[in-house]
Amino acid sequence: MTEQTLYVVATPIGNLGDMVPRAVEILQTVDVIAAEDTRHSARLLDHFHITTPLVAYHDHTDERQVEALISRIKGGESMGLISDAGTPLVSDPGYRLVRRARQEGIRVVPVPGACAMIAALSASGLPSDRFSFEGFLPPKSGQRINRLQPLVSEERTLIFYEAPHRIQDCLTDMATIFGADREAVLAREITKTFETIRGGSLQELGEFVASDPNQRKGEMVVMVRGKPKPAQDQGLDAEAERIMTILLKDLSVKQASQLGAEITGLKKKALYQWALDQNN
Repeated sequence: MTEQTLYVVATPIGNLGDMVPRAVEILQTVDVIAAEDTRHSARLLDHFHITTPLVAYHDHTDERQVEALISRIKGGESMGLISDAGTPLVSDPGYRLVRRARQEGIRVVPVPGACAMIAALSASGLPSDRFSFEGFLPPKSGQRINRLQPLVSEERTLIFYEAPHRIQDCLTDMATIFGADREAVLAREITKTFETIRGGSLQELGEFVASDPNQRKGEMVVMVRGKPKPAQDQGLDAEAERIMTILLKDLSVKQASQLGAEITGLKKKALYQWALDQNN
């Protein structure tokens, strides 16, 4: 085991069979493990016969505790960082500790494993080439809507974590902002006994959750398909055509498309294609 190293170790999100052998080896051999909830993590460590001492590191850890952990590593110890489940720093504590370690020149080594966001996306059937992880939304509806509103035109798949007691209200607000017909997938209790992965429109998912109290229990990942791109053969509206017609009198197709995109907010590619079509 390398001294003066911080290992960021992923742990299972439900099924203990997803604990990778390297993670077990690392946690068995480091000098200390920084855990989000030491009592929760103790059960995991007991299962894998890991007797390494635990110290607490969570959202409420103050800077003095962070510096104390950094001092231990600089003093020659190796440390494993784990969260309650999944990959640390993905909507879990760890950012401040990892940043301070890197600032101090301490080696930081990732030990990959389970991550609810990636697991859910891989089984969702939604586009996965480009996505945006938005984490947890605010608990109050007004704040939640304010967070969602800027994402209306986002074309990437949107991924959210949500608490079970807020899932119904969350889906309602999403339907209001994104539209009731926007495609989405709800992944619940991934890798656990009652795992559910359900797709449909936001309205359909809202009705599904409202009709079954069991769907309002457990860990939730909500994935919303990005804003659909306009059909390739969709023409410009009258105002956009008027602007482009004026610009093309004095500018090249490329220049007119660039300026037209800035004026109308439309995609440069669509304006460029329209201009080419006018010359054919």
